[in-house]
Amino acid sequence: MTAYLIRRVLLLVPTLFVIMLINFVILQFLPGGPVEQIIAELTGTGSDITQRVTRDGGEVSTPSGGTGGGTGGGGPRGDYRGAQGLDPAFIADLERQFGLDKPMGERFLTMIGNYLMFDFGESFFRDRPVVDLILDKMPVSVSLGIWSTLLIYLISIPLGIAKAVRDGESFDAWTSALVVVGTAIPGFLFAVFLLVLFAGGQYLDWFPLRGLVSDNWEQLSLVDKVLDYLWHLVLPVLALSIGGFAALTMLTKNSFMDQINQQYVVTARAKGLTERRVLYGHVFRNAMLIVIAGFPGQLIGMLFTGSVLIEVIFSLDGLGLLGFEAVFQRDYPIVLGTLYVFTLLGLVMGIVTDLVYTLVDPRIDFESRG
Repeated sequence: MTAYLIRRVLLLVPTLFVIMLINFVILQFLPGGPVEQIIAELTGTGSDITQRVTRDGGEVSTPSGGTGGGTGGGGPRGDYRGAQGLDPAFIADLERQFGLDKPMGERFLTMIGNYLMFDFGESFFRDRPVVDLILDKMPVSVSLGIWSTLLIYLISIPLGIAKAVRDGESFDAWTSALVVVGTAIPGFLFAVFLLVLFAGGQYLDWFPLRGLVSDNWEQLSLVDKVLDYLWHLVLPVLALSIGGFAALTMLTKNSFMDQINQQYVVTARAKGLTERRVLYGHVFRNAMLIVIAGFPGQLIGMLFTGSVLIEVIFSLDGLGLLGFEAVFQRDYPIVLGTLYVFTLLGLVMGIVTDLVYTLVDPRIDFESRG
């Protein structure tokens, strides 16, 4: 197992390198780069997102790029009408400040060297290091991701087992209909429904409307802080989890049904073991292998890709909203910095999955596969 883990860790480096290279090259050909964003802002044609972020994060006329190796696309093209009438020396100075005056290969190698030290440079428009921005937004996304994933697994696994045991009965039928309906409801629409119904809309005022904690959170006792934090999480976690139950529930059910029909289960029952002992002492370990395989992807998806609209609706300033605004604003240090973190976490979680496999079933030997 040790040799296998070493190979996986060594493979992580070129995989991460190729992913960053592909995305870096793609950014070079996107229209509306950071220099164009600055020019659009100066000429009064910038987007609402650009205007809002630049007002909150700093002066658009003095970008602070360069420490991240000049990530992102090139400057304004010759046919960009917004640049007409501006001093070419001014545009060249903008490109120099963003680090875009260097060759693409040099910029990429500089960026990778910095990223290996977790130096993602400074945001083009927020006048702050990207690492600080990620660390500031991380608690929101981690809270949503972990609690949503735990809720999905804590409900879907017991429900899937119960459906497998009662296959074909009325319980199986109406629970299947329920999870399918839950999957069909868009998370953002369910979030709006929860706000209207439970957060001071036209009906009940049980939960807070926005934020992860209350304004007086610092003055609360430890117990009250925990309760306040969980109180704020109820609605966004429910909204984020609504579409995740069906796939895991049906996966658990089908996995258990496949194992229940195996010969070793018939033998265990013939020995006089109770149904509970057969189910949880023999079937559970084998059936859980395929369920565990999806845990890293589920967690990463909840952490970084599934919460953008939920964060917007509940006014939660997390990584999803940060990346969303960075893409529209062409703030490439944030785009590539968050991509690097997400990709690295995903690759590491894949290795963790293999370790969990061996813990659940010691018969699995990755060395023999190698």
